[in-house]
Amino acid sequence: MIKRTFITLSLIALAAPAFAAGGGSDSGLIAIASALAITFAAGLGALGQSRGLAAALEGIARNPAASGKLFTPMIVGLALIESLVIYALVIAFMIFGKI
Repeated sequence: MIKRTFITLSLIALAAPAFAAGGGSDSGLIAIASALAITFAAGLGALGQSRGLAAALEGIARNPAASGKLFTPMIVGLALIESLVIYALVIAFMIFGKI
């Protein structure tokens, strides 16, 4: 899976000049950069959220009485992870705005 992803990203990077509008414009590279920024942020953010949620639910399953103590830190952690993804979205829009 990782090998296939690496090969795909390598081919995209090598094909990036084909997306350029000519005249030395880097709009194709900028578009790919903004797409990769939000792709990696959303994918890894979702992975982090799923792992955090799984750990919290496992803790609640082991000790149901601790659900009140685990709920608030879990929500805060998920909100912090989601804020990082939103920051990446804003950065991707800023990068895309340079086209």
